[in-house]
Amino acid sequence: MSAIGRLFRWVAIAFGVFVLALAALVIGARFSDGPIGPVAGGPFVSGESYSGPEPDWSFVRDRAEVQFQLLDPPRSRTTWIVEYAGRIYIPSGYMNSRIGGFWKQWPAEAERQGRAILRVDDVLYERTLVRVKTGSELPGIAAELTRKYLLPNAQAPDATPESIAQGALERVADDDLWIFEMRPRE
Repeated sequence: MSAIGRLFRWVAIAFGVFVLALAALVIGARFSDGPIGPVAGGPFVSGESYSGPEPDWSFVRDRAEVQFQLLDPPRSRTTWIVEYAGRIYIPSGYMNSRIGGFWKQWPAEAERQGRAILRVDDVLYERTLVRVKTGSELPGIAAELTRKYLLPNAQAPDATPESIAQGALERVADDDLWIFEMRPRE
């Protein structure tokens, strides 16, 4: 066998091992207590159920990520969270992209049946995801999303918080950015 043939064989073996490892991670995550990084996981097993008045959500203001689980289907994922005016929101971007259409099925599932559980610091909060398409709170949510996530990652050197927030609002109007309020479940 030639050197190129041996190299091709080793590349094919390495690729096969990578694909098998990735498949094992995705399948294994479905049986785990929550997501594994960006890979959707199984339903929550651990955590204390919260009961009491609506929390002061300011403690998630600077938290980068949280976990939530839809009840139908019972899968969990890691996501961003935005707190604005005492209420909490989950954004989902790239909804018009091919990757978003393939990778992000949870927003459509949440829009159909929004019962969810939010897990923060091993505390479980029963919630209902309600999509926000319009309303007076959207500019404030976009501004907070910009402050927390978009501005630190802005690629345009002349980007301003206002221009980025306006871009986020345009993406909401174009159905590319979906925003869900996490309301208390009744």
